[in-house]
Amino acid sequence: MLRLEDIDVSYDGKRLALDNVNLTVQQGEFIGIIGSSGSGKSTLLKSINLLVRPSKGKVYLDDIDITRLNNRELRDIRKNIGFVFQDYNLIERSTVLDNVLIGRLGYKSSFKSILGIFNEDDYERAATALSQVGLSEKIFERAGQLSGGQKQRVAIAKTLCQRPKIILADEPVASLDVSTSQNIMDYFKKVNEKKDMTIMINLHDVNLAKRYCNRIIALKHGKILFDGKAGDLSDEKLKAIYD
Repeated sequence: MLRLEDIDVSYDGKRLALDNVNLTVQQGEFIGIIGSSGSGKSTLLKSINLLVRPSKGKVYLDDIDITRLNNRELRDIRKNIGFVFQDYNLIERSTVLDNVLIGRLGYKSSFKSILGIFNEDDYERAATALSQVGLSEKIFERAGQLSGGQKQRVAIAKTLCQRPKIILADEPVASLDVSTSQNIMDYFKKVNEKKDMTIMINLHDVNLAKRYCNRIIALKHGKILFDGKAGDLSDEKLKAIYD
């Protein structure tokens, strides 16, 4: 479903943030990505939907080389790739509903996107997405009035409203307390299992990764140091990853 071939990324033309990364992801996998700060975790996710352009290599989604697409074609393909940010990426003065509806903009013409024109189906999808993350009662509240955990659930609902094939989540629980982090991970797990949706999630907490993810990828200095089942991630391998 998703394939990365020989991916290099460099921000300064010298040091590689990603170094010859090769990766194949199947539909329905729940993948945790771990590694120290600066290991390349965020760069890896952002290279998948070309928020960061690889300096070398190819990214395939359903056998389409998306690195070759023009801007219009890339906009269409990005409808299949949802992205959840650590800082929620919400418009705090707008209602929860309006924020979730942003997930539908990829399906609209430029004219309708600018004016925020949505149809009944869009509203139904938004309401369904909010129900899936347990926030139906917050639908008309301003996003800025919500707690951190609720904001992250709105961000997940916005992505669900997009109806993607894959969700990329960049440290979505890094700023949340332990209990809230587990609740957010529970929502991701439910989406993964009930919708057979592929999820790739950057995590600073190895225990969360081992508890929730079926597969773990560890990065160090831009290279994949481990790629396997959570149960195979031994203390010795963790020491090599974080030393």
